[in-house]
Amino acid sequence: MDFYQVLEKRRTIRDFSDKEVTDEVLEKVLSAAFKAPTNDHLRQFEFVVVRDRENIARLISPVAENTQNIQQTGLETAADVMDKDEHAMFVDALPKQRRMLMQSNCLVLPFFRQKDCPLCHPANQSSLNYFASAWAAVENILLAATAEGLACAFRIPIGNEPEYVKQLVGAPNEYEFTCFLAIGYAAENAHICKQKDIRVEDRIHKNVW
Repeated sequence: MDFYQVLEKRRTIRDFSDKEVTDEVLEKVLSAAFKAPTNDHLRQFEFVVVRDRENIARLISPVAENTQNIQQTGLETAADVMDKDEHAMFVDALPKQRRMLMQSNCLVLPFFRQKDCPLCHPANQSSLNYFASAWAAVENILLAATAEGLACAFRIPIGNEPEYVKQLVGAPNEYEFTCFLAIGYAAENAHICKQKDIRVEDRIHKNVW
């Protein structure tokens, strides 16, 4: 698949089929993370892969309650002022948060080593470089998965989810949990949210100073 076709085809899919992702394909996809730019040049990523649905259920046990109490409540409060495409996406996404992480039966937990400054408590703009490195790695995974014909959905942890996951898997203190990442094959009738239409020429500003 051409690189620009991959960019065009990459979408968040929250409805998965029962088809299993092989270890060979999964390793190929995750290896793409180590090709991403990284601030400290050390590429200190670690990935926990969970396939057993009973174990997945344990890892994501806070998700349903947090989705309802934090995200769903916030959506209802802000519904009247939200962009219509943004609102439509959340209406589809929020009820599927727990299900999508279970359904693919391939849950990946990316961890990134926090060097010098905690990722989630940056001291200044420069210390965000570590956070950017973690998400550059995740983006490479999303693109590689698309190139392999896979679908992905991720959930950025909220509330007590990061510490809960880190404690459950025994992650060292210096590693930060990035996101829940479901990787699988899209269901035949998978819903695809409308992307925001962007005129690129309207976002490029030349010689503005």
